[in-house]
Amino acid sequence: MGTGIFTEHSTVQDVIVHPAFSGFGRLLFPVDLPVQADWKLGEVADHFPWYSCIRPQRTVSLINELSGKASYGEMFFYDIYTDEEKKRDARQRDTGLFFFRGKRGARTAICNAGGGFMYVAALQDSLPHAQALARKGFNAFALIYRPGWKTACEDLARAISFLWEHAAELQIDMRGYSLWGGSAGARMSAWLGSFGTENFGAPRCPRPGAVIMQYTGLDEVYGNEPPTYNCVGTRDGIADYRVMERRIAAIRARGQKTAIEVFPGLSHGFGLGEGTVADGWLDRAAAFWQESLKKPGR
Repeated sequence: MGTGIFTEHSTVQDVIVHPAFSGFGRLLFPVDLPVQADWKLGEVADHFPWYSCIRPQRTVSLINELSGKASYGEMFFYDIYTDEEKKRDARQRDTGLFFFRGKRGARTAICNAGGGFMYVAALQDSLPHAQALARKGFNAFALIYRPGWKTACEDLARAISFLWEHAAELQIDMRGYSLWGGSAGARMSAWLGSFGTENFGAPRCPRPGAVIMQYTGLDEVYGNEPPTYNCVGTRDGIADYRVMERRIAAIRARGQKTAIEVFPGLSHGFGLGEGTVADGWLDRAAAFWQESLKKPGR
């Protein structure tokens, strides 16, 4: 997965104080969990509740990739709130977008980690997805949001609005963008896909071209869902795969494009599923997204 200055033996503190991450390095780690400064990168994700199939090599590779961008003067972190807004609401300081660039002018994916709306598990559930999508040529962002369903959705709405506003300077194509999420992040993606940014305090923006959801127990169907892909494991004790199957069937019955993959033996929070029966699901989900865009006007 490449080389760089960080290894599995590097610590959380090594990352936070590195000049490449000045001012936002802490946001690579869950600010709402008691993360210890001396934790090694090879073990830090082991402390995330509800996650499995954790690969330390992936954690190290994405941190090295981001630090490498800094050495070339490339911006890879963007605030979504202004300094004035962050003065009024200190929690907004713990938000932002990490950017993994694909091809300039390519389509855009926004990835949202889970964490039960108690913390943001970006190292397992959104940063790796963004890195993998960028390697496929897409422009991919991982959102760091304020836990709590309402604030999380407000931050995602703001991020979508921010990216539409700055698409030209970022050299990204927001038409037919996709929302990706695992667990709580999947709920955020579904809610924004159905209700839109305008219902969460941001300017009205076009709805996503597809919503990609992993392991969540959301069962509501509103009748206005975008094309929706789901994946989940049969041993998920948090998100019952049968609930996801029923929701996908209900969306499909309303005439919308859907897909679902159910992986035998997998538990909650498998992320990219590398080295498991789920390996490759992201490729198929990305293909689903692109196929969903083959409509007039997209």
